[in-house]
Amino acid sequence: MTPDTIVNLGQQAIVVTVQLTAPILLSTLFVGLVIAMFQAATQINEMTLTFVPKLIVMALILLFAGSWMLGLLVDYTRNLIRDIPGLIG
Repeated sequence: MTPDTIVNLGQQAIVVTVQLTAPILLSTLFVGLVIAMFQAATQINEMTLTFVPKLIVMALILLFAGSWMLGLLVDYTRNLIRDIPGLIG
């Protein structure tokens, strides 16, 4: 196993990780920003006001994009397991 192979595997793992986490993180970031602007405008300081909508958005994203995310992870794992003989020798 060469250093280039290890770097390539690490790079693929990072790309898959970013693809899996981006929908959830970006949607909760957007919801948090909107709620923070609402709180700043109305001067309401309630912690559950930000937590509950973020939780709901995360659940909706997992509901709608969960099958795509699982498929992406399964494809990556299958390719990795399939390539093990070529990676070792």
